Amino acid sequence: MARIVVAGAGVVGASVAYHLALLGADDVVLADRETIAARATSKGMGGVRQQFSTEAEVRLAQASIDFFASLGPECFLQVGYLFLATTEDGLAQLDERRELQAELGVPVERVDASLVSGLRVDDVRGAVFCRTDGVGSPVAVARELVRRAVELGVELREGTRAEELDADIVVIACGADSVELGAKLGVELPVRPLCRQLLETSPLDLPADLPMTIEAESGFHFRRRGDRLVLAMTDPEPRWTDEERVDESVIPDRLRRLAHRYLPAAGARIENAWAGLYDMTPDAHPIVDRVADGVYAACGFSGHGFMTSPAVGLALAQEILLGGADLDLSPYRLERFADGAVFPETLLL
Repeated sequence: MARIVVAGAGVVGASVAYHLALLGADDVVLADRETIAARATSKGMGGVRQQFSTEAEVRLAQASIDFFASLGPECFLQVGYLFLATTEDGLAQLDERRELQAELGVPVERVDASLVSGLRVDDVRGAVFCRTDGVGSPVAVARELVRRAVELGVELREGTRAEELDADIVVIACGADSVELGAKLGVELPVRPLCRQLLETSPLDLPADLPMTIEAESGFHFRRRGDRLVLAMTDPEPRWTDEERVDESVIPDRLRRLAHRYLPAAGARIENAWAGLYDMTPDAHPIVDRVADGVYAACGFSGHGFMTSPAVGLALAQEILLGGADLDLSPYRLERFADGAVFPETLLL
């Protein structure tokens, strides 16, 4: 059987390696120039949602939810995603997305936002909630996938560059670094890094079932992680750079937004902050495809890699070993960019 080298031991690469072994591949190497979950996986928000604006992304997320739920609370908590609209236009957009999601089988519903105790709702025009969405630990999931993969015979090579290893097939799953490896393998990947940051509060008294809460119009959102909240919001100007730098100037604004929306967090401080990279494509959909002879890619997830990693790992493993996947991968082919693919997915956080 062919020797397959999976480049990147983040959650996506780990999922690909695990599913390859699960389907019977007996010569798989999972290589990373650093360590397991060292880069973007270690810096992610950890949200898992099915509430997207395009069928393609909904399908990927749907196909991942059951796997996440099977991992247990150390990896994933099914606390739901709550979207709040504070304008009529925002509510109309929420409803339009909800209709699409419901047609595809997502259990999303209109709710009274006051279901979350302590949430300010006097300015909320409407809300939608999906109870099967949730939050997890990308690092814990990556480590569990690696553990399972190694148990099935995958060779883990940390501190090793994939291009230095003999391989019949290479899978590029390096996040924002995928462009560099692709170029070495003769493949041009339309992926560029976008710096995003997360802020973590001081300890608070928080309910265990606090959902991921998102203001639809602004994109401001927060989740519980232990006894703290983690906050995120799109920067005023996109930072197209591979420099992972925290912009502290936004902290007062984020704390003001938090105190306004979630009353128990009034008076909270920011005690930790970090930045990481989204691997963005021109249409915010990933590349999951054979991109050259003996070369496959699983990259360009545009902030959605963790939440779709189970489905992507299985589908790409099927594509490599069986010549086709149960999941329709046509929206994720590299060739679409030659036709001028643009931004169809509007719900980016």
